[in-house]
Amino acid sequence: MQRYDWLRKIQQMDPETEFTEIYRISSWYEFPWDTVQSLSFALYRTYAVPGIGRLLAETGEFTGRTQKRYDDTTLILEAVLEHGFDSTQGREAIRRMNQMHRRYDISDADFLYVLATFVVIPKRWLDDYGWRRYSPHERRAATNYFRELGRHMGLPGIPETFEEFEQLLDDYERAHFAFDPGGRAVSDSTLGLMASWYPAPLRPSMRLSSICLLDDPLREAFGYPAPPAALRRAVRTGMWLRGRAVRLLPPRRRPYLARDNRQVRGYPGYPYGYRIGDLGTFEEGSGPAGGCPFPHAKSPETRAAQARAPQAPQAQTPQADG
Repeated sequence: MQRYDWLRKIQQMDPETEFTEIYRISSWYEFPWDTVQSLSFALYRTYAVPGIGRLLAETGEFTGRTQKRYDDTTLILEAVLEHGFDSTQGREAIRRMNQMHRRYDISDADFLYVLATFVVIPKRWLDDYGWRRYSPHERRAATNYFRELGRHMGLPGIPETFEEFEQLLDDYERAHFAFDPGGRAVSDSTLGLMASWYPAPLRPSMRLSSICLLDDPLREAFGYPAPPAALRRAVRTGMWLRGRAVRLLPPRRRPYLARDNRQVRGYPGYPYGYRIGDLGTFEEGSGPAGGCPFPHAKSPETRAAQARAPQAPQAQTPQADG
């Protein structure tokens, strides 16, 4: 298999009808690390809109349980991509997402802006740091994929093209980016989470490196001072060089899903099994109950404990591990 074989496969597909499969190839084979990072930064941008950042701070979820909220968002979005919009798992993930959102007074304009970040920011990230840029087919497929997600969220007025999403994002940020203590608190918690993924001695420098990747309007909206220009150039050059190095690697033959990333680690059962309906936040008294309905592998700890325990007679019908 050659380096550009996946791209050649994508170019033979129709982004109007096969957008989900194209987006899977881009996300899992061509740009798995970049997709996770760029979508994380896409969501992070939304905290600079005071109405969004303040709401997230008031819930306490994004400041008190930052790792779990990161994991939940990652896994809910990935369930839709992995299983498809019309699958049982995909429908449950969208239902869970809509249930969480309905608890709060969130405008359609804010929802459309968040959707626009998912469309636009990964493309811009790859322009700057990817081993190659999105092809026109991939850009159109990603646009159609998130348009479909927006339709399942019941959003009106979803843009038709990438250019319309980009205009929406830029206009919304010019009109709404501003400092808010709640947004700053959520930002600080998120930067702290990102830094926590590295050894303790590196955490302060990793936090500063993350700030170096922010554009000036975003950084100023959070009230962070400008990092030294030389450091900013060094961090961004390092990211660009990483992309050049990845270009020299052979193509990925197996998918690398977001849940395979070591950064997804806060939910009990990861990565050996979880119930989609248990992800996210719940109103008091309506939280998850019951076991996992989907088959999954047992963790090493579970296997070891079961090996030590006395075994009851087993029926002959295979049982799922959920």
